[in-house]
Amino acid sequence: MEDGHICRVCRCEGAADRPLFHPCICTGSIKWIHQECLLQWMRYSRKEYCELCGYRFSFTPIYSPDMPRRLPIKDVIGGLLGSVVTAVKYWFHYTIVALAWLGVVPLTACRIYRSLFTGSVDSVLMLPLDVLSIDNIPADIFHGCFVVTCTLLAFLGLIYLREQILHGGGPDWLEQDEPNQQQDARVVQLRRDEGQPAAPENNNVQDAVQNQNEAVAEPENAVEGIAGVGGGAVANDEANFNPIEWDRAGEEITWERLLGLDGSLVFLEHVFWVVSLNTLFILVFAFCPYHMGHFAVVGLGLREHVTASHFEGLVTTLCGYCVIGLCLVILRTLAAIFKFTRSKKVLGMCYVVVKVSLLSVVEVGVLPLVCGWWLDICSLAMFDATLRDRETSFRAAPGTSMFIHWFIGMVYVYYFATFVLLLREVLRPGVLWFLRNLNDPDFSPIQEMIHLPIIKHLRRLLVSVVIFGTAVLLMLYVPVKIIKFLLPGFLPYTVTQHSEAQFQVNELSLEFLLLQVIMPALMEHSHTRTWLKSTIRIWCRAVAWLLDIKSFLLGDEAEPRAGLEDQNEVALAGDLGALHHAIWQLHGILGLGAQPYKRPKFFAARIVCLLVLVAISFVVAAVLVLTIPVWLGRQVMGFWPVGPPGDAATSLNVPVHELYTAACGTYLLWLIGRFVSLVCSWLPQGRAAIMQRLWSWCIVGAKCAVAFMILIGVIPLLFGLLLELIVLVPLRVPLNQTPILWVWQDWVLGVLYTKIACAITMMGPDWALRRAIERTFRDGIMRMNLGLVLRELAAPVIGCLSLALAVPYVIAHSLAPLVVSSLHFRNIIVRRIYPFLLIVSLIFGLINFQIRQFSKLYEHIKNDKYLVGRRLVNYHHKSSLSE
Repeated sequence: MEDGHICRVCRCEGAADRPLFHPCICTGSIKWIHQECLLQWMRYSRKEYCELCGYRFSFTPIYSPDMPRRLPIKDVIGGLLGSVVTAVKYWFHYTIVALAWLGVVPLTACRIYRSLFTGSVDSVLMLPLDVLSIDNIPADIFHGCFVVTCTLLAFLGLIYLREQILHGGGPDWLEQDEPNQQQDARVVQLRRDEGQPAAPENNNVQDAVQNQNEAVAEPENAVEGIAGVGGGAVANDEANFNPIEWDRAGEEITWERLLGLDGSLVFLEHVFWVVSLNTLFILVFAFCPYHMGHFAVVGLGLREHVTASHFEGLVTTLCGYCVIGLCLVILRTLAAIFKFTRSKKVLGMCYVVVKVSLLSVVEVGVLPLVCGWWLDICSLAMFDATLRDRETSFRAAPGTSMFIHWFIGMVYVYYFATFVLLLREVLRPGVLWFLRNLNDPDFSPIQEMIHLPIIKHLRRLLVSVVIFGTAVLLMLYVPVKIIKFLLPGFLPYTVTQHSEAQFQVNELSLEFLLLQVIMPALMEHSHTRTWLKSTIRIWCRAVAWLLDIKSFLLGDEAEPRAGLEDQNEVALAGDLGALHHAIWQLHGILGLGAQPYKRPKFFAARIVCLLVLVAISFVVAAVLVLTIPVWLGRQVMGFWPVGPPGDAATSLNVPVHELYTAACGTYLLWLIGRFVSLVCSWLPQGRAAIMQRLWSWCIVGAKCAVAFMILIGVIPLLFGLLLELIVLVPLRVPLNQTPILWVWQDWVLGVLYTKIACAITMMGPDWALRRAIERTFRDGIMRMNLGLVLRELAAPVIGCLSLALAVPYVIAHSLAPLVVSSLHFRNIIVRRIYPFLLIVSLIFGLINFQIRQFSKLYEHIKNDKYLVGRRLVNYHHKSSLSE
C-alpha cells in the first residue's frame, strides 16, 4: 500500500493490524477507510451502502481452520430440530394469543351479556358453566365481537370526552364557586400568558361574550394556577377535587406487549382485565339503563308502542338513559341544597357524560335516519312504490331496512355539508350565519355538546331537520311531480333485475364495468367541483344584479387606499394592505367572520324574492339532473345487447337498470362538458395554437388508445380467460357438458382481477413489475412513454399469460392425443390440465422456497459453529483475482 493514504473517518494511516480498504467506487482522499471505522459508521447510520456513490459494501466470511468441507449430519439435524422447536414454540404461543383475544374475550362477553339480560337469577348462577359450554361457539364468538366492539367504543368515547373537558373546561353550571372579578382578571391574564386568546377582536358582541365566558372557564385549573403564582391562595381538598383527572397507567407498554406478540405471557393479565372491564361496561352502560328504561316504559304504559318498533332493546335503553339524566339532575340539585360539594361535582360530570352520549346518538343516528326515511318517502313515485311496500320490507328485515335508510341519510347529510362549504367559498361571509361552519378551526361539536344547554341543541336539531326536509322536498318530491306531469311515460325508473340467467350475466358485467372503469375515471379526472362552483358564482351574480343585493350576497370589493406622501410608507402600507386583504380573504373562505354589507330599500322583500329564486333554481336543477342523464343513457343503452345473443328483438325490448343509464348519461355529459371547456380555453390562443393543441391531443389520444387496448383490453381478457379455465370451468361445468366461454364477461371480470393483482403487486416487494406500474402511474396520460409501457409492463405480463394459456392447450390438444387413445381420458386431460399445471407450479415453487430456506438454515448453522469474523472486500477484488 502506498504511503500517504489515510482513513476518511478517523484521518489515520493504515497499519499492519489495521489495514486500509477501498470498499466502494469513491476515489481520491475519501477512497480509503478502516474496517472498524466503517462498521462503526454503519451502526450509526444504519446503511449498508456508501452514501456518496451508492455502492453496497460487501464482506467475506472468515471461518475457523478446523471447519470441515461439509457439515456433519448431526449438526444439520440438530440445527433443523432447533429451528423446528423454535417454530413450534412461536406457533403455540401465537395460537394461545389468538384463542385468548379472538375466542375467550368475545365468548365471555357474549355469554355474560346474555346471562345478564335473561332476567332470571338462575342464569346468573349458572354463568360459569355457561361460559365453559361448547354449544354455539362460532355464533357466540361473532356476537361477542360486536359486544366487545361496543364496549371498546364506549371506553374510547369516555377517554375522548375526558380529554375534551380537560382541554376546553366543563360547563359553567358545573363550577361550584363563582370567582370574583379579581380572580377573573388574573385567570384571563394567565390564559394570555399561556398563549390563549383572551377576547376576540371583531364586531360580533355575542361572540365576544361567548369567548369571554370561555376565557374565564375552568375555575379549578385557574385556582391552581393562581395558587402556584401567588403562593397565597390555598384551597381545600373538596375545592381541588376533580373527578375527571384519573391516574394514568404507571407503565408505558407497547401494542406488542399488550397483545402478547412479544413472546411473553403478560398478555394473560391484560385478557383478564379486558374481560373484567367488558363485564363492568355491560353492567353499567347496558344492564342498568335497560332496566331503568323498562321500568319507565311499563310505568308510562308505552310498552306496546316500544314493542311495535321492532327495536325494543335499543329504545328501552335510550329511555333508560333519559331517566338516568333526569335522576342525575334531581340528585345534583339536592346535593347543591345540602352543600355536598364533591357529590355535586361527581353527579354533574355523570350528567355531562349522559348528555353528550344522548346528543351524539341523536346527531349521528337519529338525524341521518330521519333524513333517509324522508328521502325514501319523497322518492316513492320515482320507483312506483307505496308506503305499504316499505312497511312490508321493514317488517321482513327491520335491521337491514334501518341500516340502509341510515346510510342513505348519512350520504345525504355529507353531500349537503359539502355543498354548504362550496357555497361559503362563493358567498359573502355571514350570509349563511344560520348554518354551522365545519371549516372553522374553533368548531368542536363535542365542546358545544358539553357547554350549550339541551334547549339550544334541540332548537338546532329542529332547524337542521327543517332545512334538510325542505331541501329534499325541493330537490326530489316537487321535481318528481313535475316530471310525472310533463313527461308521463318517463317515470318510474327501472330498478328490478331480470330473472333470466343471460340477462343477469350481462347486468353483472355492466355493473363491474361501471364500478371498476367508468366511475373511478369519472371521480379521478372530473372537474365537477370547479364547474359547480363556477355555476353557483354565475347564478349569484345574476341574482344579485336582478335584485340589487350584490353587497349582501357577494360582498363589496376592496377600495384602493389613498396614497401616502412618503414612498417607503406607501410601500409598507401596500404590503400591510395586501397582507390584511389576504387574511380577510382567508377569513371569508373559512367563514370565520361576518363581512359588513349595504342594506338597500325593501331589503326584506328582496330576501323573500331571493329565497323564492333559490327554491325555483333547486327545482329546475333537480328536474334537469333527474331527466337529462337518464334520457341520454336510455338512448345510448338502447343499442346495447342486453338480451340473449342472436335475439335482437328481445334485446331492444328489455328495459335496462337505471343505474347503468344514469351512469352512462352522466359520463357522456361529463365528456361533452370537458370537451367544451377545453375548446373555450383554447379559443383565445389563436388558430395556430389550437391546431398545435389538437395535434398534440391526437398524438396523446393515439397513445392512450394503444395503451388502453393493451392494458385494459388484452391483459384483462387473458387474465379473465385464464382464471375461468383454472377455477370456474372445473367447478361449475360437469365433464359431460361443453363449457361456453363468455368473452365479454371474462373481460369484465378480468378488469376486476387485474386491479386486485395490481394492488397486491404495489403492496409487495420491490421488483421490475412494481417499478413499471409505479412509473406508468407517475407519468400519467400526458407524459406517457408508450415504448416503455409496452416493453416493461405489457410485454412481460402478456408473455406470461399467453404461455399460461397456450402451453396447457398445446399439451392437451396436440401431445395428449399422441399418447392417449381414450376419448374420455382425453376429455379429462383437456378439462383438468389448467388446474393440474397450476398445482404442479405451486408445488415446484414451494419446493424451491423450502430449498432456499434450507440453504439459509445451513449457512446459519455453519456461521454459528465455525464463523470467526468478517473481512471487508475491496472494490476491485474480482478483477485482481482474474488477472
